[in-house]
Amino acid sequence: MCRFVVYKGTSPVELSHLLTKPCHSIINQAFDSRLRLDRRRPMNGDGFGVGWYDSVYDEESYQPCIFTSITPAWNNVNLVRLAEKIKSPLVLATTAGSLSLDNCHPFVHGRLMFMHNGGIADFPLVKRRLQADLPDVAFNKVQGNTDSEWAFALFLSKLPDPNAKSFTTALLRDAMFKTIASLNHYAEEAGITEPSLMNFCVTDGETVIATRYISSKTDEAASLWYSSGTTFSEFGGGGHYKMSKADKRENIIMVASEPLTFERADWMEIKTNNMVVVTPKMNLLQIPIVDKFYVPPSDPASLTRTTEFAREKGLLVPRGMETMESEELH
Repeated sequence: MCRFVVYKGTSPVELSHLLTKPCHSIINQAFDSRLRLDRRRPMNGDGFGVGWYDSVYDEESYQPCIFTSITPAWNNVNLVRLAEKIKSPLVLATTAGSLSLDNCHPFVHGRLMFMHNGGIADFPLVKRRLQADLPDVAFNKVQGNTDSEWAFALFLSKLPDPNAKSFTTALLRDAMFKTIASLNHYAEEAGITEPSLMNFCVTDGETVIATRYISSKTDEAASLWYSSGTTFSEFGGGGHYKMSKADKRENIIMVASEPLTFERADWMEIKTNNMVVVTPKMNLLQIPIVDKFYVPPSDPASLTRTTEFAREKGLLVPRGMETMESEELH
């Protein structure tokens, strides 16, 4: 199962501080994952991708740059070279790839970038049904053959205008809710009982939407964490990084499949079947995805689906995080 990380900051970050330098960077997670649900396969050498936006904002041409490869992430010299030269205030990186560049995340349409950690259960059984619901603009965008790219096409179909020059946070949030609901509907129609793992992430360069979701009331979703503060920097050498918080401002927000540091206080686990929204003004909100698979925090069963795996692996035991909603979404 792939790993991903998204960085949003008030100032650009050098890509190497996310991709290569931290001792548990996204690249190192490709061969040393600690929180994969599939513990039999600790390595992911099937390619990778990174996307970023130019540091100079231009609404007319604010489209992401993408670098993908089918080689193992830890063995790509060009990635190391680029990471030490490129800076951006918003970065998406993932170890999701395959033997075809068309299947490497992140996927792009206009100013939107999308990536997925997980899998749509029995996808061939719902693929034709999903395709039938897509308008031409979404259907024709798909170049590869992964469930993830078709999920992105479905997401595009939920937007009033996927070619728009700007999107409100509420619009992106609602499109993500509808995407998950539609995938669940297709599965129910097809009689699929195997749960789907839907850790999705989408951004337009201003807003970030990420989900930690599984279509089950009992199984565990793929891991997802967040960290925020004023500076993210190396200390003591050896690739040891930490998130510092000098005041109440949030200059940096990161969402990742696995923590990039081993500092216990740096990271908090996102609750299962919740959506994380990072607004253009750097507010982070966690919103429950309330459907038939949602287990409220008041139910004792919700506790067994979040930190059990992390404790079992001897990793972080995060602090709690309150569920929030805000008019900021609009």
